[in-house]
Amino acid sequence: MFRLLVVGMAGQCLSAPQKELLSSCRLVVGGRRFLALADDIGVETLNITPLAKAVPAIKKALRKGNVGVLASGDPLFFGIGRRLVDEFSAEQVEFHPALSSLQLAMAGFRVPWEDAGIVSLHGRTSEHVPGLLLARSKTIVLTDAKNSPDVLAGKLIEYLELIEANHLLEKCRVMVAENLGMESERFFAGSLKQAADRSFSDLNVLCLLRPRESVQERLGLTESEIAHSRGLITKDEIRAVALHCLRLPASGVFWDVGAGSGSVSIEAARLNPGLTVYAVERKAEELTNIKTNIRDHGCYNVVPVEGTAPDVLGGLPAPQRVFIGGNGGLLAGIIDEAAKRLSGGGLLVANAVTEKTAVDAPELMAGAGLLPRISVINVTRIGQEEPAVLNQISIITGTR
Repeated sequence: MFRLLVVGMAGQCLSAPQKELLSSCRLVVGGRRFLALADDIGVETLNITPLAKAVPAIKKALRKGNVGVLASGDPLFFGIGRRLVDEFSAEQVEFHPALSSLQLAMAGFRVPWEDAGIVSLHGRTSEHVPGLLLARSKTIVLTDAKNSPDVLAGKLIEYLELIEANHLLEKCRVMVAENLGMESERFFAGSLKQAADRSFSDLNVLCLLRPRESVQERLGLTESEIAHSRGLITKDEIRAVALHCLRLPASGVFWDVGAGSGSVSIEAARLNPGLTVYAVERKAEELTNIKTNIRDHGCYNVVPVEGTAPDVLGGLPAPQRVFIGGNGGLLAGIIDEAAKRLSGGGLLVANAVTEKTAVDAPELMAGAGLLPRISVINVTRIGQEEPAVLNQISIITGTR
């Protein structure tokens, strides 16, 4: 059986062992920059772009001899290796990795990185990028042309100004390694503003550092730990049941409509850091509470949205989950818009404090093509001087 030899590159020339491997091939495939390094081997070459056309050519050449693929760094780390393993049998593919761009970058920065989060933004467009980058105190980012370091710094500044996180605006540090292994290699380190004000090579690796925060439990915040206006918060026990009903996915988009203090948003964000949470609220005082809670609990995957639902919902990404905590008398419009925008398999959950909402919500969900289920929650808190009986709440869950 002929072999597909995948050779990782980490510099401006091929080593003797790499040349020996490639000289055994009848075809070498790679990007123009890497193929230029293989000119003196005397083997037929093929541009790997577009990959959809290169794969059939590789399969055809493999019938008659070995084929080499030149790739960047470690091909199995956010590289072409995944596609090749999917296209060819494991016995046929042989990997010869080089140092990855991340290893070279962090060595150049002189920063240990076993505790770092790693994010690839290649081809990503819809995510709340600041939430991805701020999830850890140290995040390494594989950028692309649309998500360049200056653009990312600008997005971070915009978000941190929105949530009024001045301490992070001042203390976040951006490091960028450009053109690794080339004569034009250079390293940058500076503030978010400095990064936003300059241009970078398309070939780069970014590392974002922010102040470290204490690790806390992911579920179980009490009302006293959440900034809120008097009485305007989803009670602890009700919040726990609502989150259970929501069955939150690990990633995707979650709308918290009529978010109030943002207690459900914050708990959802802590449970699933990969989830983007849009906390929609029209009252200025509650928006201030939401921003305070984002900062206090480090939930940078929460985006406060000022405005009245359903009017503002059209500007948000389509959700996988929707929670309606408050509706301002606009429940029909909110449920209609949410049901239209929910992705396949999505869930809509509404809290009903009043009897009218408890009656209307199931009917509106059914009319919007959702199957409603009603849970009636009664809570009595015992352990104080006198037992505290909370108002009865109905939680209505709508499914496809």
